[in-house]
Amino acid sequence: MAKYNINDKTILTNSDIVTSSSTSRGRTLIAESLIYEDSFTATNTFLTLESDHFTNYFTFFSPVQGTTSGYTSGGNTPARTTTIDKFPFSSDANATDVGDLTDSRSKAAGQSSLTDGYTSGGDAPGDVTTIDKFPFAADANATDVGDLTQARERIAGQSSSENGYSSGGLAVSTVVNTIDKFPFSSDTNATDVGDLSQARAYFHGGQSSRTNGYTSGGYTTTEVNTVDKFPFSSDANATDVGDLTVLSRSSTGQSSDTHGYTSGGQTGPSEPSYQNTIDKFPFAVDANASDVGDLTQARTNPSGTSSTANGYNSGGWVPPRQTTIDKFPFSSDANATDVGDLTQARNQAVGQQA
Repeated sequence: MAKYNINDKTILTNSDIVTSSSTSRGRTLIAESLIYEDSFTATNTFLTLESDHFTNYFTFFSPVQGTTSGYTSGGNTPARTTTIDKFPFSSDANATDVGDLTDSRSKAAGQSSLTDGYTSGGDAPGDVTTIDKFPFAADANATDVGDLTQARERIAGQSSSENGYSSGGLAVSTVVNTIDKFPFSSDTNATDVGDLSQARAYFHGGQSSRTNGYTSGGYTTTEVNTVDKFPFSSDANATDVGDLTVLSRSSTGQSSDTHGYTSGGQTGPSEPSYQNTIDKFPFAVDANASDVGDLTQARTNPSGTSSTANGYNSGGWVPPRQTTIDKFPFSSDANATDVGDLTQARNQAVGQQA
């Protein structure tokens, strides 16, 4: 849990708000100290604070929604690739190649801190434990900074403000329920901190709220529609909190500040039905998902990325492999639009956001 202290007589002000008809005076807070630990607490202040007092001074920055760029790393072209692509959130444009992973791999999980992107596990070929990290501040190659507790592929990724999570996956042909956690503050190995409600793999979607990680869909011995939730504040098992509208694997996940999204995927192993569904489920309550739109193509194995305003799906398999970058809005329930292309047609890549 993130914690920030401001001491020695905290003085905070916000600006006057001027409209055509009046001026609304800004407020000043004088306090002995200020503590932020997912909520704000002021001590020894003479003011009676309104419930929204601190949110008027501070903006919450989450690694789950990026503000500048989306990334797509690794994948199959059909050969496994090391490529790290970057595309802008501020405009609809093609991606550029900005670096390489430490090895060619696909079927990994993606995580994001405020400063770095992570690619964990995957198939290189053969299942690997590698946790790669690449910087957002500069276009550069990734470095190997740690290992998962198991060599595995086809994993879902989640991110809190302090840690990356890798949940489920396929470990030497065995579907597992493992939830691994590794810190963003130091380069070190992951630890096993809990279990999903069911062992599952094959590209289940990963989503993150401010307080919980979510794993949606996937494959056990058949496709499932389960939405699992596990807490970031403690190491604990996941619980089943709802269902997607479709039984699906090989989908991907996006996250707004209030909802999780699961998009794309397929049902059926030998003659699959490719899906264009965009499902949405709430973070505030445990509830089933609703179908809120469609991708521009029914496709499987895309990578998922989230800005503060939109969800993105990049690449995937229709067939053949695709370069398409789709964007759909968080502010309304609507279909996706094609806004650009990756530098390579690929599937089974993972997404990050800065």
